[in-house]
Amino acid sequence: MLDKETQKAVDKGEMLPLMEAFYTIQGEGFYKGTAAYFIRVGGCDVGCHWCDVKESWDAEKHPPTHIEDIVNQSLKYSKTIVVTGGEPLMWNMFPLTQKLKEKGMKTHIETSGSHSLTGIWDWICLSPKKLRLPTSEIYQKANELKIIIYNSHDFIFAEEMASKVSDDCILYLQPEWSRRDKVIPEIVDFVMKNPKWKVSLQTHKYLNIP
Repeated sequence: MLDKETQKAVDKGEMLPLMEAFYTIQGEGFYKGTAAYFIRVGGCDVGCHWCDVKESWDAEKHPPTHIEDIVNQSLKYSKTIVVTGGEPLMWNMFPLTQKLKEKGMKTHIETSGSHSLTGIWDWICLSPKKLRLPTSEIYQKANELKIIIYNSHDFIFAEEMASKVSDDCILYLQPEWSRRDKVIPEIVDFVMKNPKWKVSLQTHKYLNIP
C-alpha cells in the first residue's frame, strides 16, 4: 500500500510506477532502426497470454518514481523517447510528456489504446487487443496501427481495426514471436494480397538487444 501523498502524486501523474528505462534501438514499426530511450511503465489490465513482458503487469511491483527523475535520466541519451508498458495509458501521461517536451524531446507512445488518451505525443503506435478494445478517440489520432498476428482470425481483427483509423495511419502486421515460423508465411501472403499493409518484425530480437 502506498502512503497518501505518494498515491496522490501517482494519481496526478507526478509519479509513475517505473519498471525500467533503457537506451536501445527501436525494433518495431515505422521508427525501427532508430536509437531511442525507452520508458517502461508498470501496470497492465489487458493481459495478453503471449505477452513477453508479463512482469510489467502488476504496477505494485514497480516503485513510484518522480517524473523529474525519469526525465533527467532520459536527457543523457536520445532525443526520441518511447513510453511503453505494460499499458502506459493507465496513468496520466500529461505531466511526464509536458516535461519531456519542455526539454525538446520527441515523445512516442506504444499503447493498446484501452484507456483514455492522455499526454502530448509526436507519434502514437496503436496496438489494439481483442481482450480490451481501444477507446473511440484514439483511432483517428494513431500514426501507426500494429496488429500482432497469433492465428488466422487476427487478420479479420486487423481489417476491423484498420477500418477505424485515419487514411494516413500506417498499417503493420507483426508476427507473435513464439509463432513466427508459422505465421510469417501467412503474413507475407496476406500483405501481398492486401498491399495497404506492411510487415513489422521485432528486429531487436534478431539483433539480440533489449
